[in-house]
Amino acid sequence: MAADRRPKDIARRTLVWFFALTLGLLAALAGGVIFKDAAWAPKLGLDLAGGTQIVLEPRVPDGQQVTTEQVEQARDIIVQRVDAQGVSGAEVTTLGETNIVIAMPGAPTAEQEQALAASSEMQFRPVLATGIGSLEPQPTDTGTTSPGDSTETTSPTSDGSATVSPDNRTSTPASRQQSRTTTKTTSPADQTSSPTDSATTAPDPSLPTQPPFTPSAKPTGPIDPNWITTKVWSDFNDLDCSKGADGLTEDRDGAVVACSTDQQTKYVLGPVVVPGSEISDASAGYSVGQQGQVTNTPEIQLSFKDTGRDAYARVSSDMVQLPGITSAQMPPGKYNALATVLDGQVIIAPGFESTIPNGQARITGGFSIEEARSLAKQLKFGALPLSFDLQTRQEISPTLGNEQLRMGLIAGLIGLLLVLGYAILQYRALAVVTIGSMLMAALLTYLAIALLGWGYNYRLDMAGVTGLIVAIGVTADSFIVYFERVRDELRDGRNLRAAVEAGWARAKRTILVADGVNFIAAVVLYVLASSGVRGFAFTLGLTTLIDLLVVFMFTHPLLGLLARTRFYSSGHKWSGFSVGQVHGASVRYAGRGRVAVRPATEEGGAR
Repeated sequence: MAADRRPKDIARRTLVWFFALTLGLLAALAGGVIFKDAAWAPKLGLDLAGGTQIVLEPRVPDGQQVTTEQVEQARDIIVQRVDAQGVSGAEVTTLGETNIVIAMPGAPTAEQEQALAASSEMQFRPVLATGIGSLEPQPTDTGTTSPGDSTETTSPTSDGSATVSPDNRTSTPASRQQSRTTTKTTSPADQTSSPTDSATTAPDPSLPTQPPFTPSAKPTGPIDPNWITTKVWSDFNDLDCSKGADGLTEDRDGAVVACSTDQQTKYVLGPVVVPGSEISDASAGYSVGQQGQVTNTPEIQLSFKDTGRDAYARVSSDMVQLPGITSAQMPPGKYNALATVLDGQVIIAPGFESTIPNGQARITGGFSIEEARSLAKQLKFGALPLSFDLQTRQEISPTLGNEQLRMGLIAGLIGLLLVLGYAILQYRALAVVTIGSMLMAALLTYLAIALLGWGYNYRLDMAGVTGLIVAIGVTADSFIVYFERVRDELRDGRNLRAAVEAGWARAKRTILVADGVNFIAAVVLYVLASSGVRGFAFTLGLTTLIDLLVVFMFTHPLLGLLARTRFYSSGHKWSGFSVGQVHGASVRYAGRGRVAVRPATEEGGAR
């Protein structure tokens, strides 16, 4: 008796877990709707809901021409940027020979649009001098700063370096360590001043209007302050970051002036030592302590290609022993600070704690994990061969519209009704399991798409709707395989309870193989096909996984419980397992569209 109750208890527990999972997804979506910005309805793609079209025009110096190769390379990188911003269903194409068109669902946020427009080549340049970004009167600086406003670059190796303490701003030698070291340097872009009640003063006038030295005819290296010519120094003194920095020169092989992204600091930067195209990867996470424990300090992991690795090793070796930037206003000189420049602005300027020979750097500082992820995206997708200006921005209407969506949903509903009608005619009351399985699969699919739209900005396009319609056949085929395997076991003389378990042992292998093939096909389509087919591949793969979940956690345990009821186990003519239906059939379903004809001598007869 106890052995007889065990399968029943397992079936009940499985159903409880299945309904708990379903209610959990429903509660998550309801919580998002009530407390966040989620919506009950799934987000629709560009072809069904329309969106925004942005046209980017390349900005090139006079006399130069844009090549097709440059435009194609820029388009590929912008595609990566759009994907990194979490925009689903966007289309990036070229218009004519030079312009790039970005069409995305809905309206992009200001941050997303700014990230797309900031499309000049990323560069790594040494800092030669710094100054206060605004020429307007500034509050008096008390000399206090927050230790959290520092940035640092770390490496797995350490051979001693100069350290700038964020507390006292004085240089002290770093102790030699066998493992990783943690040496902090302060980025001028992150400096903050504490206002007092005293009168405001203008920027420190100690910096002369002319360079305090006579530049040599040929600087000896990229960090040589002799790159600062009279013109560069004049541009630096006249630069007011609060009024914008348009029109600045972009000399790759000479010194330039630039502003920080927060407009608080201006820089004189040396020539490019590592171009952004040499970055192989950039990601954000939390740093790991010396004992291997994960800390709560956000960091950016940066890796370079072979050529960039060698150049980064040379500049880190040259800078590591130099003094760090200790003020927002530093005279010309050699400093331990390497600025990352994007679109003419310094996004970060950390120093080195040690030489980095392997091209694997880690940057930490006074930023949150969200800011670290944003910086990592800029570093990873910042290297463009061209700079772009925003030419036009306009709303676009859906290419298919509500009518096509309505017709697609009607087609899906007709297919669903045909499947349910066949189940009722073929399996009578057993169609309850079919209807329940289809409804639960539909509910889980709807919740999954709605949650993906909220959490990952997934948008359902017409190709995705097609994948959902195809999923009806995938789900129907699974329960048909199972039911027919059970009938085969009944023909072999087993009672219904035993036939359900034996049929499941045979059917689940067929279901796993068939759904496995569908899922592999969906993955291949998603990876290799164009964006127009990816929507179909995604929903096909998603519904295939949901089909397995429903069959294993709903269909099988539910049928196991029904087999223990008198109505089904007695072989009632409406149960789907009656003697006439099971033993009087001359055709056996062999799975996945295959049938086998039973010999005439095996037809009829009760067992």
